[in-house]
Amino acid sequence: MALLEVTDLVKRFKVAGGVIEAVSGVSFALERGETLALVGESGCGKSTTGRAVLQIPGPDAGSVKLDGVELVGRSAGGMGAARRAIQMIFQDARSALNPRRRVRELVAEGLVIAGVPRAEIAARVERTLHGVGMDPERVGDRRAAELSGGQCQRVAIARAMVVQPQILVCDEPVASLDVSVQAQVVNLLEDMKAAHGLSMLFISHDLSVVHAVSDRVAVMYLGRMVEIGSVERIYGRPCHPYTRALLDSVPVADPHRPSRGRALEGDLPSPMNPPSGCRFRTRCPLAQPKCAAEAPLLREIAAGHRVACHFADEAGELQ
Repeated sequence: MALLEVTDLVKRFKVAGGVIEAVSGVSFALERGETLALVGESGCGKSTTGRAVLQIPGPDAGSVKLDGVELVGRSAGGMGAARRAIQMIFQDARSALNPRRRVRELVAEGLVIAGVPRAEIAARVERTLHGVGMDPERVGDRRAAELSGGQCQRVAIARAMVVQPQILVCDEPVASLDVSVQAQVVNLLEDMKAAHGLSMLFISHDLSVVHAVSDRVAVMYLGRMVEIGSVERIYGRPCHPYTRALLDSVPVADPHRPSRGRALEGDLPSPMNPPSGCRFRTRCPLAQPKCAAEAPLLREIAAGHRVACHFADEAGELQ
């Protein structure tokens, strides 16, 4: 049994003029010790999916099971153990940390809520700060407002790790950092995963980072999952035209290297009025009448590799 099982997840938001279905029937499983990346353009629903897993806020439909236990519909009080088991690291650590509170207080917050004895809290906070490469004697009494962006992200990671979670949901954890600091934070997350046997749901639009940290990759477009498979399959043989377009958009150092596929054209449709059938059809080089009439199912085309495309075989042959 997978550690985390998400089935037919749906999340809607009321906005001026109607309702947006930000997540439309998304399903995936996260195995123990695995890193699964959710990728896609801004607005595709990947961050909303991560938050719905933690029930902040919960989904409008679907199932989220942690170790076989259903989380959807549970009260805030009943989510205590699950919230400790699944911790989230946000993109902008500065905004996620109270700037007036001291580092020790920020890291200890989850332990205080859980009712851990004060003497044990102090020892765990020091040990965890050391684990993320910070000296408690130097930074423990500093306020978050006094720290750099990279230091804030380390504190955010420590705050998540101190409660000894099973899963980290990392929502664009390096997007707001300088490139030199990004590598440090990515390496730290990898070290934490190896040392503690963590599973990670890694949400990002940076395909270079995703390739470096992930075991499997799930690609989302306008609230739906269009492709999922091992990192080797997704990067080596993408079989959805949208996945190919994303990979072709990654900058490369060689100006003579040819594109592997056709450039993505057209504008992203409005999420309030998505296209019928396949939501990608208005930008797809392979679109045919069937794509407008029938939404493709996420079907397996190879072991562990699933694609929602009527013409996945043709897409896989594009060069």
